[in-house]
Amino acid sequence: MIEVSHLSKNYGERRAITDLNFKIDKGDVVGFLGPNGAGKSTTMKIITGFMAPTSGEARVCGYDVFLNPIEVKKRIGYLPETPPLYLDMLVDDYLKFVAELKQVPKDKIKDYVDMSLEKAQLTDVRRRLIKNLSKGFKQRVGIAQALVSNPEVLVLDEPTVGLDPKQVAEIRNLIRQLKGEHTVILSTHILPEVQASCDKVIIIHEGKIVAQESIADIANLNKGFIMLTLKTRKSQDIKANLKAIAGVEEIEEVNNQYYRIKMNEDEELIEKVASEVIRSGAGLVELTPARANLEDVFLKLTYGQETESGV
Repeated sequence: MIEVSHLSKNYGERRAITDLNFKIDKGDVVGFLGPNGAGKSTTMKIITGFMAPTSGEARVCGYDVFLNPIEVKKRIGYLPETPPLYLDMLVDDYLKFVAELKQVPKDKIKDYVDMSLEKAQLTDVRRRLIKNLSKGFKQRVGIAQALVSNPEVLVLDEPTVGLDPKQVAEIRNLIRQLKGEHTVILSTHILPEVQASCDKVIIIHEGKIVAQESIADIANLNKGFIMLTLKTRKSQDIKANLKAIAGVEEIEEVNNQYYRIKMNEDEELIEKVASEVIRSGAGLVELTPARANLEDVFLKLTYGQETESGV
């Protein structure tokens, strides 16, 4: 469905992406995950034909993005980070306009517009001016314009950026409803969106792919380890003594009374840590274990650090 081979892009002397290779099969829902500036939007723009690569190739539904751009665009619905809205148009009229631009057959435009309004849950506001809608509803209109040609491939670039928690939940629910009907690429730096909506994940960092796995396999990268939150009553340096315990992998000293410890998943090992803190006289205030989650894996791959799980 989507094939990317040795894709690179330079902006002057700066390289945005380097030798990207991945394949997305029909019906997959894939999270394209990375921190800000990792190269996500650049990759999405190349796949959708908005930007030419410096080198490499991208194919959608068997068509080369730049040798057959019209055929590719017929098969792609694209929501860029900033939705391409005409604020002085009615929602209904705007979607009809977009359908015409995408060369939807005239006898299907009404049905496709109705379909996109229903999927994006916009039927009740179809006769309202776009500029009078909330940001969450404007984002829905952006998704509706991506859907209005009933594309085989749906590319969503940061679909929840700038939204409040309620709006984020609504957009995530909408994406889940699209699952199974379209091949979806969800580009984001917000990991819960990927975990809630996707089957697979591609993690990109500094323009390079650092992981391509199913959600389950990504979670297993830290399998066998737990993260331990430790707080002591006294300001006392106990890091060296804790590090000497077999099975303790990493210790982050937030301050001299607060530690985050990555360690083997072993109840006896937790007891050893607790015993060492008590023996040292530092005073044990809190000892909270939690399994490493997807956020831990993401931060490890992109920043080389762990985060406090379960907080």
